[in-house]
Amino acid sequence: MYCIMNLINKETMSNKMITPESMLASVESVLAKSSAEFDRRLAKSGAEFDRKLEKSRKEFEQEMKASRKEFEQEMKVSRKNWNRRSAELNRQLKDLGEQVGGWNNSHGSFAEEYFINSFKNGNHTFFGEKFDDYENNLKGIEPGFKDEYDFVFFNGQSIGIVEVKFKARNNVVQKIVDKVNTFKTNFPKYQNHRFYLGLAALTFENQVEPDCIDNGIAIIKQVGETVVINDKHLKVF
Repeated sequence: MYCIMNLINKETMSNKMITPESMLASVESVLAKSSAEFDRRLAKSGAEFDRKLEKSRKEFEQEMKASRKEFEQEMKVSRKNWNRRSAELNRQLKDLGEQVGGWNNSHGSFAEEYFINSFKNGNHTFFGEKFDDYENNLKGIEPGFKDEYDFVFFNGQSIGIVEVKFKARNNVVQKIVDKVNTFKTNFPKYQNHRFYLGLAALTFENQVEPDCIDNGIAIIKQVGETVVINDKHLKVF
């Protein structure tokens, strides 16, 4: 409105007669100039916005690149630390496994040592029978009947098989009973022998000893420095 009034004043001062047509032409001229100015300012603002946006984008990319580099460096350090700790843990587990294996071998051999020493000292009577010979860690390799026998006594009529465990678990009894059949298959010349079974262990789970008694398997324990054999319930297989 201010621009229009200025135009009217100019028209008046120039002694031009103001008509509706001249007024409309003046308004259109003002609007055209205003639109051009608006477009100019909009273009300038758009260019400034684009410049700032581009600047922000570059700054963001630089920050992301720096953050990624820092993250990768931290991951590299963490990976080295993890590999070092993992290697140390594996070494400790290996050492522990060797120690446990050594303990098992040491404790598990008490029965074998007892029987071996008994034979060397002339005591060959076990399970109520006298045996002529023994063999430890005997393996049967017949397909389908592969088995291991920790300690085996021999004579002309009988076989004594002793299973040696560090800790006797509840499922071991049936495995011991099954050794009669696997032994006969692996060594068929003993098919008609009498078989006696024994279980030697340092510790026993709760149900093992009752199951041994029910199945006629001798129980062999280490009590202090002495080996105790409970074979009152012994069964011939």
